[in-house]
Amino acid sequence: MMCEQRQQQMMNRVDRRMINGDRRKAIEEERLEVVDLSGMSLETLPHPSLNLATICKLYLSNNDLQIIPESLTARMLNLLVLDVHSNQLKSLPNSIGCLSKLKVLNVSGNLIESLPRTIENCRCLEELNANFNKLSRLPDTIGFELVNLKKLSVNSNKLVFLPMSTSHLTSLKILDARLNNLSSLPEDLENLINLEVLNVSQNFQYLEALPYSIGVLISLVELDVSYNKITTLPDSMGCLRKLQKLYVEGNPLISPPKEVVERGLHVVKEYLSEKMNAGHKSPTKKSWVGKLVKYGTFNGRRIGSRKDRQWFHVSPDHYHSFDGVASPGYDRKSSKYTGNRSIEGLASPRHLRIFSPRRLFSSKNFF
Repeated sequence: MMCEQRQQQMMNRVDRRMINGDRRKAIEEERLEVVDLSGMSLETLPHPSLNLATICKLYLSNNDLQIIPESLTARMLNLLVLDVHSNQLKSLPNSIGCLSKLKVLNVSGNLIESLPRTIENCRCLEELNANFNKLSRLPDTIGFELVNLKKLSVNSNKLVFLPMSTSHLTSLKILDARLNNLSSLPEDLENLINLEVLNVSQNFQYLEALPYSIGVLISLVELDVSYNKITTLPDSMGCLRKLQKLYVEGNPLISPPKEVVERGLHVVKEYLSEKMNAGHKSPTKKSWVGKLVKYGTFNGRRIGSRKDRQWFHVSPDHYHSFDGVASPGYDRKSSKYTGNRSIEGLASPRHLRIFSPRRLFSSKNFF
């Protein structure tokens, strides 16, 4: 009996030691997941004494690093967050494309002149912060590959243009490109169906116009185009129903005039929609939305059934209930094709091709 009790006690001790050992091991592994070497005045990275594949977050900000070894990023296969802001980096390693699970990349406050094309392989990337660098351009096909990108911050660089592929970032919610040398924006922005915040302010003497397609950014809540050389806001902006904040100060605006702008966003949108209803001719001949205006797609046709008709042109008292822009073909209320189609019902990737210029303005009547 005594022997059995002693054996049981020994077994209990062994179990406790094993449990305690497992806990220490788990704690140790948990500590290894996050490595923070920020603010240590490092000029080079120390030789790693741990398995790089166990790191999920790596913070190297506020050091004096001039290079990140190719071999380092090539082995961090489970990395989710890489923060190297405020260093002296002039480039990023090509092996950054090996970080297939990376979600957040912060390289702001460095001396980077270009991003490696291999960054397009980071297809899980949701946030890219490259503010305060020396970027003169972004990879041409960046928008075709980073399909999960939600926030793109490239302010305070030397960008002259944004690649056309930017308009294919369908998950993008925030685009911050202020304080650059942008002379224009991509013409076709209609695919940015989730974009909520667009900031292209303080490009000063370079940015003189906005594309007409800005009017189909159906999720846009905040637009900052202040301190540029813009003289005319596109009439299509009258369609931005969700827009709540608009910053236009510091521009030599002619349309809308100063007295309209001073009365607030509500009046600005009404002014622009009235110009569109009046068949205002687009100054951008190649703009497909301008052509929509010219061909009457946005010219105030009625929407809905006879019992529920609304005009595209609306009074101030009914502005917030305005039901989108009419185009032929579809009755939203009855879900039948009757001769009117709402653009809001088509603002999805599956339908956006309908609005391509070739299809809309070919010799055949598409609708």
